[in-house]
Amino acid sequence: MPDYRTRSATVRDLPRISAIYSHAVEHSLATFDLEPPDLDYWQTRLDGQHPGDHLIVAVNDDDDAVGYAYSWSFRPRPAYDYTRETSIYLDGSVRGQGVGLMLYPALLQTMAVSGVHTAIAAVSLPNAASERLHVRCGFQKVGEFREVGNKFDQWIDMAFYQRMLVNMPTGEAVVG
Repeated sequence: MPDYRTRSATVRDLPRISAIYSHAVEHSLATFDLEPPDLDYWQTRLDGQHPGDHLIVAVNDDDDAVGYAYSWSFRPRPAYDYTRETSIYLDGSVRGQGVGLMLYPALLQTMAVSGVHTAIAAVSLPNAASERLHVRCGFQKVGEFREVGNKFDQWIDMAFYQRMLVNMPTGEAVVG
């Protein structure tokens, strides 16, 4: 089995990040996007101007991205500046291999170091694997909305998960 590691994303990773996300857009309910965004969208994520904006990749032995996680604005008002929404997507070839359990904590630690207070994650339902990942990474389910998205001619529920990052010491194990 290959070894995986995490690092900050670079411009070189953007086509692979885009391909992973495009597959999710076109074949899953994990995102409510109906059309894959272009590379400019991912460049904006990479260039995030807020201290809490991060884009991290998991890479294989060849330094090719096999998954990514990012944090971005939760809501556009200034009072939310210390709260960021998180997302994680993996290539299908690495699901179930512990890549998410390595990648997500790396993002959360980076967010904590940059001063983020709260991480919020939205999980479309059903998605047992994503719910398990969030719980294992210290998130708590804080709410659920019924039938808030419509994709592939079906109504989709969404759960919200929250993780407090304040006072998270460097190197804290974020996976239980």
